[in-house]
Order: sequence, then C-alpha cells, then structure tokens
Amino acid sequence: MALSVVRWGGPAARSLRGKGRALSRATAPFRPGRVAVLSKTTRFEFEQERGRAEGERRGLRERLATKGSSYSGLLERHTVHSANVQHVVDTLHKEGIEVRLVKRRDYTEEIVQWADAIVSAGGDGTMLLSASKVFGQIKPVIGVNTDPERSQGHLCLPVRYTHRFSEAVQKLRQGEFSWQWRQRIRICLEGAGINPTPVDLHEQQLSLEQHLTAHRNVAQPAPCDVVSSDPQLLSVRALNEVFVGESLSSRLPYHSHKQSLKFSLHRASYYEISIDDGPWEKHKNSGLNMCTGTGSKAWSYNINKLAYQEVEDLLSIAKEKSRVDLPINQELVEQVTDHYNQSLIFCPEDPKIFFSIREPIVNRVFTSSQHRGFTNKMSVRSRCWDACMVVDGGTSFEFNDGAIATLTVNEEDALCTVVLEE
Repeated sequence: MALSVVRWGGPAARSLRGKGRALSRATAPFRPGRVAVLSKTTRFEFEQERGRAEGERRGLRERLATKGSSYSGLLERHTVHSANVQHVVDTLHKEGIEVRLVKRRDYTEEIVQWADAIVSAGGDGTMLLSASKVFGQIKPVIGVNTDPERSQGHLCLPVRYTHRFSEAVQKLRQGEFSWQWRQRIRICLEGAGINPTPVDLHEQQLSLEQHLTAHRNVAQPAPCDVVSSDPQLLSVRALNEVFVGESLSSRLPYHSHKQSLKFSLHRASYYEISIDDGPWEKHKNSGLNMCTGTGSKAWSYNINKLAYQEVEDLLSIAKEKSRVDLPINQELVEQVTDHYNQSLIFCPEDPKIFFSIREPIVNRVFTSSQHRGFTNKMSVRSRCWDACMVVDGGTSFEFNDGAIATLTVNEEDALCTVVLEE
C-alpha cells in the first residue's frame, strides 16, 4: 500500500480499493497537494443570516434576548470556532498545500473533485456533511473538532489535535496513522409517487412547519416519473443512519375535522418491511432506524440502551421466578448493563446494517417478529400519509404510500478516514 506520490491520486491511491474490511496501518506518507476545508455554520452566523433573510429590523442582540439566548455566549463560541478553523488553514498553507475554505452552500461536487482530501472543520454534523458528497474509497475525509468544549466529535480526530493540527499533518506525512474505511448505506427508491428530490435540513434544526413546507416546495417529479419500475439510486450515502417515520401533522384530509383533531398530536408510522428478502410484515410504530457501525454509537445506541434500573428490575424478576439464589448487587447490575449496551456497538468497517423498530404496536393486524437486529438488506414499503426518510439527520426525502426503499451496504461506498492515536 505504498503512497510515494506527493499528490493523492493515480495507481498508489487506486491500490487502496478493496481494503475496506480492515483497519490498515499506513506504511508510507500521505501528502495531499489540494485540501478543501469545510467550515460549519455557527449558531451566531445562522442567526445573523436568518435575520437578514427575514428582513428583521431588530438587532441580533435584541432578537436573541427575546428567545433567552446569550449574544455574548454565541459570539464567544463563534470566535473559538473561527480561530481553530484559521489554525487548520494556516497549518496547511505552511506545508505548501493549496487550500479552499468553503461553507455549506459552497460545498459542491466540483470542490470535492478538485481536492485530494477533505478536512471537516466543525463537529460530527459537519463531518457527516463532508462525507455526503464524497463517493468511492480513495478520497480521505478528516474531521477536526473546532469547539471541543461544546461538541463531542466522535467522528473527528482526538481533541488534542484541534490546537495542534500541525502534529496531525506531520503524522500524515510520516505515515504514522491508520486508514479506516467506514461502511455506508446506499438507498434505492422505486414505486408509486416517489420524489427523489432531497430537502436539505441544514446544520440547524428546522421546525415542524419549516420541514413540511420545505417538502411541499421542492420540485415534484414529472407525470411520467410518478410510477417508476426501475429503482433509482439516491445520490447520498448514509454514514450514520437512515430514519423513516411520519411527520407530526394536523393535516388529515381523509378524515372528518373531529377525527383530525384526534390524530393531530401524533400519528404512528405505518409501513411494511422485508428483512434479507424475507416475507413482508405490516408494522405500525414510531419510526424505523437503520444504522451503520459508525452510527451504532449514536441515535441507535440511545434508542436501544438499557438503564441500570431496568436491568436491576429484570434481574429481580428473574430471581423471583426462577427461585435461584442470585446475589443482585450493584456490581452485577453494572456488569450486565454494560455488557448488553456494548453489544449494540459494532465496527464501522463491518458491511452490515443494524435496524431498530421504535415502540412497535403488536396486535392481530400488525406484527413485529424482530424489534431489532442485523441485516444485509432491508426493504421498506411506505403506507404513510406524510412521512420522510432522513439520511444522517441532514437530508430528507418524501416517503409516502407506495414508495419502496431498499437499503444495502456496498463496500465500494466505504468512506476513507484517518485514525490517529491520542
């Protein structure tokens, strides 16, 4: 796996294809000639831009005060982030590397093609955005946590490199790092009424009204495309997870006004699923989460993890029913809890999907033979009124009655990332 070239490309880079199943220690330096640095939009910048877009006459300080937000606090975090981004850019320049610093709206496929590597300057959300436009296994994406005090940054380099990015660059140049290929989920859509046009949810969370309005405003498919016999491969890959579920909505056009009020507070998600080409099952629940090994530490983990109190209650019931003299103490409870919770996490390089069905409704109509588990292929047929399929929390697609999504893991979609020691 020799990388003797200065630029990241050519035969040396192509030799890395097919290495996605194993963490591989670099044996030669990584010396990119061009790097695109994607900087997150801070909350301070977001509030400024939103005020201008909405024609807000009040000053930012006054507008934030009405929401109970601190102007000085947001400015401070913005200043910290900006200083750390500049540190990254300056470091790359000193190494003779050509740099393009871009924000979200300017992060395009053209920028990705230009660069030999992408540096994500932000947190995990920015890392997910950086990865969303990178396809194939030979363009590394490196995450730098630019505000470690406020962001965990699981997908970023260790925190020490935030202020010492030059050390990280030197380790790359000397081959003192490991490659890691993180598997991603690809999605194919087919069926009636599909609309593959995505809605960008941005780095800031949209309100329900904004989310629904955004979907209504996107371009609708042409009449000839309403029913598609051929699956359409979406132009995104999920590094963390894919979530399918109904939006909360007060619109229920096929019911009376009285019924609409009844169902306006919450609507269960209704769809059919097939696991590994198995039989279709009808499901009604509060949503379906499908994650990679990378995402197994994120939302999926919090959906499925057990608390110490729950484990203690279960052990007490088991002791009572089995009449076994089981010494239930804090150490045992912690060991069982930690063992179960750790079993929910798997290697980012494993080519499989972990699915979780949230709060399943089980009766004579709706089944749920498995609430969670591993699969190589998941198919979902929507029976929803106003549902979305959200990829990595940042890109949303309409997913209503008749649409079918097929989710698989293909190793050629794996994302090339860098692992540095603490």
